[in-house]
Amino acid sequence: MIDLRFPTALQMVLSVADAQQNGTRATSAILATGLQANPSFVRKLMVPLTRDGIIMSTHGRQGSIHLGRPADQISLQDIYLSVMDDKPLWGKRPDVPQCCLVSANTGWFFDTLAGEAEQACLEVLARRTVADALRELHEKDRRLSAQDGGAAPASANLPPAD
Repeated sequence: MIDLRFPTALQMVLSVADAQQNGTRATSAILATGLQANPSFVRKLMVPLTRDGIIMSTHGRQGSIHLGRPADQISLQDIYLSVMDDKPLWGKRPDVPQCCLVSANTGWFFDTLAGEAEQACLEVLARRTVADALRELHEKDRRLSAQDGGAAPASANLPPAD
């Protein structure tokens, strides 16, 4: 089963950063609509993100979600570690009978391989911030609209925030 916590949390944080940059509101309902996700899933992901100071929310009728610190101080690794807890990137197969060279050694070999892959993944995520990612999204959106002959960028097709 594919774990969607990180990509969903990443989209949530980027959406909050974009709304904050544009001076618009971000709420759990707006995020859920944009993610086409269950609002309870969005609220569930907000718990660790809030706990770790990545986002913060204000309550009430005019409440909204904001970044907990500047976008250039939140790495993608911060988001990943926040929502994934201690879950490994890859899980190994349950213990299998050790009846040959491969089955007797696959467990430790896979653990080593998965550990190296996870470390490499974390290093990549640590090098990018929310500010970097948002800048990349805006640049790609501008390039695509320029290729379309100056058509409005994709972000112009989004519904207005409350």
